[in-house]
Amino acid sequence: MTHSVAMLALDGVVGFDLGVPPQVFGAARDVDNAPLYTVTTCGIGGRPVRPERGGFLVVPDHDLTPLATADTVLVPGVSGGSTMTDGTVTAEVAEALRAAHDRGARIISICTGASVLAAAGLLDGRRAASHWAWAKRLRRLFPRVEWDFEVLFVDDGDVLTSAGVAAGADLCLHVVRGDHGSDVANQAARRCVMPAWRDGGQAQYIERPIPAAHGSGTEPTRAWALSRLAEQVSLEELAGHARMSVRTFTRRFRDETGMSPQKWLLQQRVAHARLLLESTDLSVDVVARRAGLGSATALRQHFQHSVGVAPSAYRRAFRHP
Repeated sequence: MTHSVAMLALDGVVGFDLGVPPQVFGAARDVDNAPLYTVTTCGIGGRPVRPERGGFLVVPDHDLTPLATADTVLVPGVSGGSTMTDGTVTAEVAEALRAAHDRGARIISICTGASVLAAAGLLDGRRAASHWAWAKRLRRLFPRVEWDFEVLFVDDGDVLTSAGVAAGADLCLHVVRGDHGSDVANQAARRCVMPAWRDGGQAQYIERPIPAAHGSGTEPTRAWALSRLAEQVSLEELAGHARMSVRTFTRRFRDETGMSPQKWLLQQRVAHARLLLESTDLSVDVVARRAGLGSATALRQHFQHSVGVAPSAYRRAFRHP
């Protein structure tokens, strides 16, 4: 018998999150090419829902009834709904999700779909993932959840959560691998033209804009340091440029940036290394020197710690010809 997956489509559903699971689960086949999963879509009253963007409606085939019998319940991301504004969900949805969990169904969320699970009380005291861009809001709305915005997904046994968009595909493939082994998962990945496994976490996808200098405090010195990343600038030189004592400069710098000058400088060097890996064909050694990290070994160490992947893996993912 095939494994049944019921997707819950709510207003503001993320279209990508809703479309990917049927593709990944539908690509999982046995040795006779028979499907291993069936995927259905349900919603409140079976009424049409409008995705977050795209100018179209989604008409679920079912009301919430499939949640009562499905082997796996999957909640795609949502945007602008009550779970993301005030942390609440309708009693009908909350009760259906809790009942599914209580009877032993596996519960999955993609991206901000975790807010629906959290609003239903299914993530209290659990570690869970979601999109890094919503970290501040989700922590405020659901403080009892142990949020982890560094990883692509969290497998907490009967409840699994993922980061945004493509991470949902990673999680679906992880589920296939756990259910049927690597051979089936790898075959499904090839059918979907996606990697069977992605290294690293969300850190490699988080934007790190460099603040502009506006002429006050330590900002001019930060701009000066950014123009000299390849050089080994000391704390004393930074303080001297700002015309402050080291102690005063360090205190002012931490007040303005939330971190020490040394940590900030390392962060900017890693960010510059990322840019060079994305936009040039320079060797890793040259990238390390131009970013002020000294050697390829030091670059790999800092990159692994800050971004979660090796420089070569990052370049393969983000280098555009």
